[in-house]
Amino acid sequence: MVRRGFGRFYPASSPLHALDPRTKLLGTVLVVAGLFFVGSLAGLALFAAAVGILFVASRVPPRAFLGALWPVSYIVLLTFVFQALFYHRGAIVFSSGPVEVHAGGIRMGFFLASRIVLLVLAAGLLTATTSPLALADGLEILLSPLRRVRFPVHELTMMVTIALRFIPTLQEEAERIREAQAARGAVFDEGGLLGRARSFVPILVPLTVGAFRQADELAEAMESRGYRGGAGRTRYRELHFGGQDALALTCAALLFLAGVAL
Repeated sequence: MVRRGFGRFYPASSPLHALDPRTKLLGTVLVVAGLFFVGSLAGLALFAAAVGILFVASRVPPRAFLGALWPVSYIVLLTFVFQALFYHRGAIVFSSGPVEVHAGGIRMGFFLASRIVLLVLAAGLLTATTSPLALADGLEILLSPLRRVRFPVHELTMMVTIALRFIPTLQEEAERIREAQAARGAVFDEGGLLGRARSFVPILVPLTVGAFRQADELAEAMESRGYRGGAGRTRYRELHFGGQDALALTCAALLFLAGVAL
């Protein structure tokens, strides 16, 4: 069974889906910047509460966010473990030979691991509530002033759109290859860390070859339809910035200021 994960758009009728994509992009930038600047657990808790409220308001299935967290679970776990073992501040909580775990290390590990989780969830909220085309249109409009310095805005947004579109596709392809290899007797959940990493080589090789094949097919399809970049292109749907967008951006700005100030 193929899991739907990070980067997938979930159509729904929710306040977040109704917002202008530029509002969601700028709001996500404010939340991500706030998470990098926040320096206290109270500020982090404020951002966590805000992300939780947005998660409920989005009406996106919880499994979508669990699927987004699964690929970074090892990074989150390693971040917590390394901080707990090597950040020696505060009282000693556990000691065995040369290994010491301090209260400050546990606190720092929890802080950094929570920051990573919130960053992934914030990005997941953006992609789950915004279609790739709307996201590309919003990003292109926001970056349009850079055209004055000959920055390839359209090409950049097209690359971002294709990358976001291909993330769930590659996830599904990797899941199919893993199930096919498992049916042939391959084992992926046994052995040490190095052994498990080696067991994924039979997945990475066909996955890489398949990604290049899909990229070639996509390029040929775009050329056959006359795609020549952004010159003279128009939009099927025009974006509208309304009162709810102004309110949402104001709330995001207040969240940023409050989270950093705590």
